[in-house]
Amino acid sequence: MEKVFEIYIKTTPERLWEAITDNAQRQKYNFGVGVSSDWAPGSGYEGVHPGAGISICEGENLEIDPPRRLVQSFTALWSDQVKSEGVSRVTWEIEPVGSSCRLTVTHDQLNEGANSELYGGWPMILSGLKTLLETGELLDTPGSLRYSEEGIS
Repeated sequence: MEKVFEIYIKTTPERLWEAITDNAQRQKYNFGVGVSSDWAPGSGYEGVHPGAGISICEGENLEIDPPRRLVQSFTALWSDQVKSEGVSRVTWEIEPVGSSCRLTVTHDQLNEGANSELYGGWPMILSGLKTLLETGELLDTPGSLRYSEEGIS
């Protein structure tokens, strides 16, 4: 199964790439979850929420072509239900369009009938990314509060 998300963002490919791969920027639009990696092909990455102190996801950087394409394996770790889904793949593709970029995120290699938690957050994440790059502001969507201290049980 695959899910494809497409959004247009008024920014440069370089700024968009940086927002995707920079830990501090990623935290601002990705439910507070940053990402750490050396961004070399074949290297690992880990998504950690600093406030919660837990790993949210992990995987391998399968293909890196800045600032155009990033392909990563993806293993969700935030609950036993999503851990049982195993490994899927996320592809980020950046294409300049005039003074903007088209960002296409394809989350594939999902099991048929996969838990919607694996892919259901993409619209909020990408909306937060667009808002951050275009306005410098943050969205306060319900997902952005998910791993806040109040949300940790």
